[in-house]
Amino acid sequence: MNKNALILTRLGRCAIAILCFIALFVTEVQAQTKATWIWYPGDYEIWLSNKMQNRRTERGSFFPPFWKLDSHYVLIDFHKDYNIASSEEAEIAVEGQYNLKIDGKAVAGYPKKITLPAGKHRISLKVYNQAAVPAVFVKSAHVVTDNTWQVTFEDKEWIDASGKTSDISATQYLQAGSWNFNEANTSPSAFRLPVKPQQAVSKDKKARSIFVDFGKETFGFVKLHDVKGKGNVTLYFGESREEAMSLDGGELVDKFEVNQDKSGDLTFDGSRAFRYVNVVFDENVSIGDVSMLYEYLPVEQRGSFKCSDEQINKIWDVSAYTMELNTREFFIDGIKRDRWIWSGDAAQSYLMNYYLYFDSPSVTRTISALRGKDPVTSHINTIMDYTFYWFISVYDYYQHTGDKAFIKQSYSRMQSMMDYCLSRRNKDGLMQGLTGDWVFIDWADGLSKQGEVSFEQMLLCRSLESMALCANIMKDTKGSAKYGALAKDLKAKLFTYYWNAQKHALVHSRVNGKQTANVTRYANMFGIFFNYFTEAQKQDVKKYVLMNDKVQKIVTPYMRFYELEALCAMGEQDYVLKQMKDYWGGMLNLGATSFWEEYNPDKKGAEHYAMYGRPFGKSLCHAWGASPIYLLGKYYLGVKPTAPAYSQYLIEPKLGGLQWMEGTIPTPKGDIKLKVSTTQIKVTADTGTGTLRIKSKTKPGCNDAAVRATAGGYYEITIQKGKTFTVNYKAV
Repeated sequence: MNKNALILTRLGRCAIAILCFIALFVTEVQAQTKATWIWYPGDYEIWLSNKMQNRRTERGSFFPPFWKLDSHYVLIDFHKDYNIASSEEAEIAVEGQYNLKIDGKAVAGYPKKITLPAGKHRISLKVYNQAAVPAVFVKSAHVVTDNTWQVTFEDKEWIDASGKTSDISATQYLQAGSWNFNEANTSPSAFRLPVKPQQAVSKDKKARSIFVDFGKETFGFVKLHDVKGKGNVTLYFGESREEAMSLDGGELVDKFEVNQDKSGDLTFDGSRAFRYVNVVFDENVSIGDVSMLYEYLPVEQRGSFKCSDEQINKIWDVSAYTMELNTREFFIDGIKRDRWIWSGDAAQSYLMNYYLYFDSPSVTRTISALRGKDPVTSHINTIMDYTFYWFISVYDYYQHTGDKAFIKQSYSRMQSMMDYCLSRRNKDGLMQGLTGDWVFIDWADGLSKQGEVSFEQMLLCRSLESMALCANIMKDTKGSAKYGALAKDLKAKLFTYYWNAQKHALVHSRVNGKQTANVTRYANMFGIFFNYFTEAQKQDVKKYVLMNDKVQKIVTPYMRFYELEALCAMGEQDYVLKQMKDYWGGMLNLGATSFWEEYNPDKKGAEHYAMYGRPFGKSLCHAWGASPIYLLGKYYLGVKPTAPAYSQYLIEPKLGGLQWMEGTIPTPKGDIKLKVSTTQIKVTADTGTGTLRIKSKTKPGCNDAAVRATAGGYYEITIQKGKTFTVNYKAV
């Protein structure tokens, strides 16, 4: 039997995985109330991402990422200063070799339990682990490992000949990182996603093959039942029927040998994406049945959306399932091919997550894994624009969650990443692709990446603004002033160098110091929702670029996300709803059960599956295809934070041609629930103070709040938490 292919049974291990890890996702850790495993911030995320991203195969061959992979620090110092009224026994669990000290005095051996003395003391552990991440779990009645512990990877203390330690420490400490490993026996290095059985919806069984359809896109481990004999078995996986039937064109093929005198079950020990599986076996082998173990991240779907249009409801549901499949240990791009963490893809997943799960740990894990370690030697994923999305995502995470601790953990790495970017500007202070840089932007035929591309300057400008805001959180006044000044200067250059009054838009690029004639959608649509344009410029861009069929069209859901966001920001919800129905509805009409990496309605039949010069190269389950979740939550239900963690927020619903809609928007401290029709709006909020802003043909009436008339024909009502507000109005 192939040692890399099969294991006899997986059911016992699955049960253990579910019992041990399902509880990890129930609640967030609260300081001083619950013990959790801790590590140096970012290290576990880097280690786990390395494991996940190196699982990719193509037709049985190992296919690793092509960018630099960092590793964890192998020696970490942990400490906590505590003050307890009486002594208490503490449970100790550690991953790695370690010493434990109380007030600098070592405890012999590797203690599993220790008595903590009463009063003010310091407990410290130094842990070495080359194979996995140094991690610590301590639990007593009042002293627990959590994010208040201090950690460092280098101890810069020194001791003189008399034994005296230095008076001033140069050691830099950070708050510990953690996830939700809240029991001593749930060691971080043993983590695996849980699985559950899933049955096929149809099977075509022949003498030497079984063709299986699981009814929809799925992900996990193929299980063969009642296997007997000696010979080869080949699994041809397919997101489409055509791919599974193609013996030499499919992306995922695995071949292994069985040797079983007695009938038994075998589970393929490699997770794969598929809807169809074509199981082909030698004549000396018999297989009774085929099923699978579905692998998943057990996060709660808190967000919801329903409306009067059943096709839109289906689009939202399939978008939610697409996100479910691509939300794994991290937010990944797609489940069939790469299964890697791409910053541009992840940036959209964060936004969709805020309206579907609001699972903060998935965001911080992914951001930390993407950044890696210093020194910086290349852009994130080697892609210039993906580095800028990373900066923007960090502050956006803070705006949604109010998590200052994560900013503090990340800020020094933000600074060194930005130093790298600024060092690569040209004499005019602009970014252009240098050797080793991938200027991606989008998958688009003939899209120029030469010279100084306006889109890259737009993203750098927003990144500098994000840096200035994070510097303020860190009370780094010099940094805030520096990044703010750089952003202001670059924004001015955007319009000096790229705005073309005759074209009513930003041109795509400059080459040799001169504007090119080409106008594309990218910088122009970002300029709208970044609010960089004047109102007149926004209207020009909408007319001459976004609504202009002569400007190169976007065919990827990736950039359709931003194009439709820009149009929604301009109040074009009616138009965007039709676009969603045409574009995402077009995929549904072709039988999609999850949304694709790219969709071009001009293609026919199996042409839809081809990409990268391969007949089945396209991913039919790609995270960036799930953007209707974000658009419908932010621009139709109209809910967004205006202060960190939804302490203040705006509700500006737009039906966009719908007769009614309702939904739930998750926040850090509860949900915001909304029902909207053409005559009535009901709002209930668990958190913060909100502003409901609407247009109405007549002055609205509200059961329990004053209605204020504002500029532009709008009316506003203050929404307080814990109450239900009913507003009667007449939709414009």
